[in-house]
Amino acid sequence: MEEDEGFYSRERWNNWMERLREEEFDPEDDDGDGARLFFNLQDDITIACTKAVEAYEDGDVGEEEFMDEIDEIREIVMREEELEQNKAMVLEGVQTSLIGVMASCEAYVTNNGAAAEDATVEEYVREAARAEKEDDMDRALALTAEAGALILDDAGFDAESYEDLEYGFVSEWVNGLDSLAQAVSEPETIEEDE
Repeated sequence: MEEDEGFYSRERWNNWMERLREEEFDPEDDDGDGARLFFNLQDDITIACTKAVEAYEDGDVGEEEFMDEIDEIREIVMREEELEQNKAMVLEGVQTSLIGVMASCEAYVTNNGAAAEDATVEEYVREAARAEKEDDMDRALALTAEAGALILDDAGFDAESYEDLEYGFVSEWVNGLDSLAQAVSEPETIEEDE
């Protein structure tokens, strides 16, 4: 980790935002360059979060410093950006997905580098969806975070198993869990110029 740089910098975020402003974007084209740019942005931030987890596991940062690092990432990536409407809506979805990623990392570290293991990933996600239907969003996020902690603890994850979820916060957080699972299995850096 670079001195004073943290795991994710505002400069890196600003570079992504500049690219998003310049990129042609068709919200109907899931395979276009614009859509790929959003996916890469989400993966890039998720990888930064998992690197913070690795630093905690390796003893390079303690729990308090880890939480500060995640708070710093959150502060950088959750701010509102001036983008055209379609891009702003997709960015909001990415930001919502990242809430699940960051909560998962925090749960994992709070659990002393492990998952609670009281249930499976699927059981946690299904229960989170039920909590969302009951408007218990704090519980829904906590359950999603436990699912993510299991993923960080090497539990498998199959995003297709959750395609039946109603669209909402939990389905967006599950999108983040998919990025988390990919970051755990293939930890690589996404370059802004890809």
